[in-house]
Amino acid sequence: MDLNQIFKVYNTVSNVFGSFFSSIDNTSDKEKFWRYQGIDKQSIEDIFSNSNSKLISQFGLNEYEQFIIALTILPHYYPDTFKGIRILQSHDEYTFSVLGGVVKGDHKLCYPTGETILFLMGGNDPICRLEIRSFLEPDSKLMRHGLIQILPAEPGTPRLSGQLYPSDELLAIINGETYVPEYSSSFPAKRITTQMKWDDLVLPYDTFEAMEELRIWMEHGNKLLGHSDLKRRLKPGYRTLFYGPPGTGKTLTASLIGNEFDIPVYRVDLSLVVSKWIGETEKNLKQLFDMAENKRWALFFDEADSLFGKRTQTSSANDRYANQEVSYLLQRIEDFPGLVILASNLKNNMDAAFTRRFQSTILFPMPDAELRYQLWKKAFPEDFLMDEAIDFKKIAKQYELAGGAITNIIRYCTLKAYSRDNNEIYLSDLERAIIREYQKNGKIAG
Repeated sequence: MDLNQIFKVYNTVSNVFGSFFSSIDNTSDKEKFWRYQGIDKQSIEDIFSNSNSKLISQFGLNEYEQFIIALTILPHYYPDTFKGIRILQSHDEYTFSVLGGVVKGDHKLCYPTGETILFLMGGNDPICRLEIRSFLEPDSKLMRHGLIQILPAEPGTPRLSGQLYPSDELLAIINGETYVPEYSSSFPAKRITTQMKWDDLVLPYDTFEAMEELRIWMEHGNKLLGHSDLKRRLKPGYRTLFYGPPGTGKTLTASLIGNEFDIPVYRVDLSLVVSKWIGETEKNLKQLFDMAENKRWALFFDEADSLFGKRTQTSSANDRYANQEVSYLLQRIEDFPGLVILASNLKNNMDAAFTRRFQSTILFPMPDAELRYQLWKKAFPEDFLMDEAIDFKKIAKQYELAGGAITNIIRYCTLKAYSRDNNEIYLSDLERAIIREYQKNGKIAG
């Protein structure tokens, strides 16, 4: 929706309001409201043009939900949209208090509240107001998907007396932009990408073979769930566990899957998700899954043991709450319609309740001598000259290193070459870098 289309929204709200005002008895009040609003009558169809059909279809919005969105976004493009509320209330605050609205800022701009929506769409009809209220409940479509939000009301006042405001995602969609959430406590995840290709990944045949089912689901999963009989039997989404030592390609594989199927992959920061405060972990998880639910995103939980680990015996209140968190997480993962990848160093660290529900568990083992040789052969760019004394086959056989460690060695050696203002890789630098990697893990290079 461009600015011209938003201007149409501004000029059509009167007719939309009017269709919901049938239950208001005091006609003079209604006419007075519209006179101060100064809005011409047109139809609601102008609010959501073809450019926003994706918004409607993606979230399955009905006409009431579209109308609520239109009311919520208008002040952010035309700040005087609800000036009539402030003007009317200045004349007779008691009579027009039913209009809701909050006034903010030096310019005294008025923004709609939940009560404003109830009045404009439900009038004074209690049954109609109850129906409209359902669209603003915490578990409603608009709230659950984070399209609009309600600011906390003052203590002791109704929840719907809080201001309505659009989410950053909704404004991005309205403006025809791609929404990229900012990393924060409310969205504790960062998008991971890679410029590498599948050919750059060195893994055993069995690991590639185990990934085939995942890739088939990514390509044909929608057909599976579109089948009239299968969709009744199968849960949406795909859940997989990548397990194996650090540096064996788990994160890179997740990024490559995102590249191949053109889906964003978000790595969840569990340090921001897990909280010592009771109920906070579930709240953080709810925000995360609610935002990702309809986005065709993949969620990647690295070092997942801290959140997905085995449940303990309930010997204390803390144990009970910890187990409750695991149960909540299990439910959300089962219901998530997209791809969930868990990564762990050890499969046995994971709670059996999770592993039973995975569609696949894929081992990323420490590479053997032959695979390490393949990694070393692909390690350095072709424009770097290798010391004649470097024997990658010998190095691969002698030193047990994963791909992540070899990448660190590449970085060290190439930086040393640049510091000498040449492109030569010395054996001495290579050996020094290998020793450094072994020391990180408390090992001695043989």
